[in-house]
Amino acid sequence: MAEEEKRGSEGAPMGRRAMLGMLGLGAAGLVAAPRLQRGWEGFLAAASQHDATGLTGLLPDPGGFRYYSVVGSVPHKDETDYALRVGGLVERARTYTLADLRAMPQTRIVHDVQCTDGWRVERTPFAGVPLAHILDDAGVRSPGAAIRFTCFDGAYSESLTLEQARRADVMVALSMQDKPITHAHGGPVRLYVAPMYFYKSAKWLSGISVTDKVVPGYWEERGYAVDGWLDGADRHDGEA
Repeated sequence: MAEEEKRGSEGAPMGRRAMLGMLGLGAAGLVAAPRLQRGWEGFLAAASQHDATGLTGLLPDPGGFRYYSVVGSVPHKDETDYALRVGGLVERARTYTLADLRAMPQTRIVHDVQCTDGWRVERTPFAGVPLAHILDDAGVRSPGAAIRFTCFDGAYSESLTLEQARRADVMVALSMQDKPITHAHGGPVRLYVAPMYFYKSAKWLSGISVTDKVVPGYWEERGYAVDGWLDGADRHDGEA
């Protein structure tokens, strides 16, 4: 009995020390977590730029997103060389620099991001220029009925009907999570189509062309739905 009491009295301090040690490790982890996450995200972003297989897109990211490109490497663009060209069936062909886009009316949308692979990032803020404003600036002319988007990776493309493109929840995005869009996330400019699966939100956006019919995009040519509506999305809500 005395021996049991002795073990018990000695065990309590040991338990406290263990608990304090665990709390210390936990606190250190909280401090280090953002740095570790940034490092892991940086690794995934860099690796994805040289991964033609797309396997890096299967690796987990603490931020919830996945890094994926359909080509092995994508050039970097910034204020010195970025341009967004708008043409096709328009009255006035336009070329916008980053400064031009930043000077335009801006909108902000907070919406869940969801990929066909199953991952989801809830309540993600995006901000940028309403696509409808850019279309109005260029002036859509008959028989314009759809939009084709091209990207400076040299391979990816997407499409929307003109009605979809004019929704208030569709934008040419300049920021994500209230920060400038990084290269890994499709920056400096990407398309963001809030009510559709994320493959519709083309990264590294460089071209907008008004067409007379929908031209299937990169993944649509490989079996994806042309209209990538999220389950439960209001297909008429949000029209500009």
